[in-house]
Amino acid sequence: SGTSYSNLMSFTRNLLATPRRLFSTTVAPHAYYTSSLVSDQVVKKVDPAAKLYDFRSDTVTAPTDEMFDLMKSASRSDDVFQEDKSVNDLQDYMAEVTGHEAALFCASGTMTNQLALRTHLITPPHSVVCDSRAHVFLWEAGGLAVHSRASVSPVIAANGIHVTKEEIESNLLGEDIYSAPTRVVSLENTLNGMIFPVEEMAKISNMARNRGLAMHLDGARLWNASQETGTSLKEYGKLFDSMSLCLSKGVGAPIGSIVVGNAKFIDRVRYNRKLFGGGWRQAGFMAVAAQYGIDKIVPTMKETHKLAKYLADQLVAMGIDLQIPCHTSMVFIDTTRSGLQIERDLIPALAERNIKIGGMGHKARIVLHHQIDRQGVDSLLEVVRNAMAMREQDDLRLTSSASA
Repeated sequence: SGTSYSNLMSFTRNLLATPRRLFSTTVAPHAYYTSSLVSDQVVKKVDPAAKLYDFRSDTVTAPTDEMFDLMKSASRSDDVFQEDKSVNDLQDYMAEVTGHEAALFCASGTMTNQLALRTHLITPPHSVVCDSRAHVFLWEAGGLAVHSRASVSPVIAANGIHVTKEEIESNLLGEDIYSAPTRVVSLENTLNGMIFPVEEMAKISNMARNRGLAMHLDGARLWNASQETGTSLKEYGKLFDSMSLCLSKGVGAPIGSIVVGNAKFIDRVRYNRKLFGGGWRQAGFMAVAAQYGIDKIVPTMKETHKLAKYLADQLVAMGIDLQIPCHTSMVFIDTTRSGLQIERDLIPALAERNIKIGGMGHKARIVLHHQIDRQGVDSLLEVVRNAMAMREQDDLRLTSSASA
C-alpha cells in the first residue's frame, strides 16, 4: 500500500542518514579511537609521579626493565639474510607451539594478517568471507582491497558473539560471471574480547577445507582465548592454514606479530614481507622481548581476565550496561541508562586520577592488561561511582526547580 511504501522509504532515509556501517554489527566505531588520541588534552595529570593506568587498549603496555635487560644480550645479525639467532629461535618456537612448519616475525598484526591473506589470494577475482566486525575488514585500512584486490563478504553473527558454520556457508560465493568467488575463510579469536568456541571453528574449518578454501585466523588475542579456555595454540593451529598472533597486545612486547603456516607458504610470506617494505635487519632485540612476554606475561592473562570480569560486574551493579559479554580482557560499556556522557563525565574526572580511557557519547571500550592492577580498577570504579552520584544530584535539582 501507499502508506507501507511511505513508511519503508522513511525508514530507509533514516537508516542511510545514521552514521554507521550498514553491513556491520561492530561495537567499536572510530569515535573510540579518535577520542582516545585527544584524551590527554582534557586535563593535565595532577600527579605526574603517580602510576598511570591506561585502559584504552592492550597495545599501550610499556616494555619492562627485564625486557630491556634481555635486549642487551640479544643477537645482532641480519634477519633479512635469515641469520639472526634470536629471531630464528622465536620463529622456531612459534611454529612448534602452533603445530605449523614455519613462522615469520613481522612488525604488526595488520602486517601479518595482510601478508597471510595476500599469500592465499593469488589471482583475482577472489573474495574473503569473515565476520562483519572482523579486524581484517574494518580496521586494516582497506588492505584486502589494496594489497590483494579482493572483495569481502561480511557476515553478521546472529548470536552477537561469533559466526556459525551455517552463516559462513550461506555466504560463500561460487564460480560465475557475477561474483568474486570465495577463496579464504577468515575467522578472529578473540573478537572484541569474546571467545570463539573451538567446536564451531572446527565445523567451519571442515566445511571450508572440503570445498578447497583456505582457512586463516586473526589470532591477535588468541593467547587470551587459549589461556581462558585451556585450549592449546596447537589445537587451534590444526584448524587453520595460516594464523596471525600478535605480540604487542596482551603479550606485552613493544612491537611485533607472528604469522605461521607450512614452509612453502611462509617462504612466500617472506617474499611478500620484503615486497611490502617490511624486511627488518637487526631485529633480535625485539624478538627476545617478545619471547619474554610469551614466557612471563601470557601465563598471567587469566588473572587479568578475572579483574576485567570484576570490573564488568561492578559497573553492571551500578547501572552501567554492557554492550557485549566480557569473556576475557575487554569491557564494552553503554552509559545511556545512567545518563553519563563519556567525554563530559568520565574522561576528565578519570584523567585527574591518572587514568585514561577512550570513548565517545555513551559508549566506551575498557581494556585490561598485565600493567593494570586491582588498585587501578578500583580507582576507575570510584570515579564512575562519584560521577553517577553527581548526575543524580543534578537530576534532583532539576526536578526540584521544575516543581517550584
